[in-house]
Amino acid sequence: MKIIISGKGGSGKSTIAILVAKALKEKGYRVLLIDADESNACLHQLLGIQEQVVLLDNLGGKKAFKKKMNQTFPPPDDFFYTRTKIDDIPEENITEAGGIKLLTMGKIHHSGEGCACPIGVLSKKVLSNLEIGDNEVVVIDAEAGVEHFGRGLDTNCDLILGVVDPTFESFTMAGKMLEMAEKAGINISLILNKVDTRVEKAMSEQVDQSRVLVRIPYDEDIFMASLEGKELQGAISEFDNVCSLVDEFKKD
Repeated sequence: MKIIISGKGGSGKSTIAILVAKALKEKGYRVLLIDADESNACLHQLLGIQEQVVLLDNLGGKKAFKKKMNQTFPPPDDFFYTRTKIDDIPEENITEAGGIKLLTMGKIHHSGEGCACPIGVLSKKVLSNLEIGDNEVVVIDAEAGVEHFGRGLDTNCDLILGVVDPTFESFTMAGKMLEMAEKAGINISLILNKVDTRVEKAMSEQVDQSRVLVRIPYDEDIFMASLEGKELQGAISEFDNVCSLVDEFKKD
């Protein structure tokens, strides 16, 4: 199963991606976490990895990747051109922490280096060719916003989990995500994040409750770990609903 974690910047999207990955790992699944957000600089640290390995850099950077993509007969030894299992991804492109494998697609490193389009193309190509085993789940931390819908990244996935934090912008984006997912024919559920007594009523009124899978209460420890760039620790029982959804998908 391939799950995209979507949401606006600052909604807690990357934090949720890691916590979902950890919950699935605890339930016995083999988990590959894909960092497809070119602007996020610290997901690896929140997972407990000090130095990230960037796939696009290992492929020679944007120019080298574009050159490969423009070849009439691309080299067959590049794993992203053919059907690939998680274990077939070259070890030099993978880092791991707590039994969760991390594949980082690409990052914007320098001013003026150009757009993130090659990173989007690479992400789509990898996901479209990635074969998932019965006991495997891929969790994708997508770029902030809804650009991944435009790139068609979601068409290679089985489920979108839209993260909604207590801001009006996030409420508006939740509606947009639901609309776009429905038109694309992709299953989507929402995760309400940073919920407390001050905002619970507003979130309930602004978001389609029939699509809410999980409500994550505000957690001071998680907030401080994210603030300080430390590994996220502990389990959140609310993610059992996500694991149950994956279990049902696997049965089908």
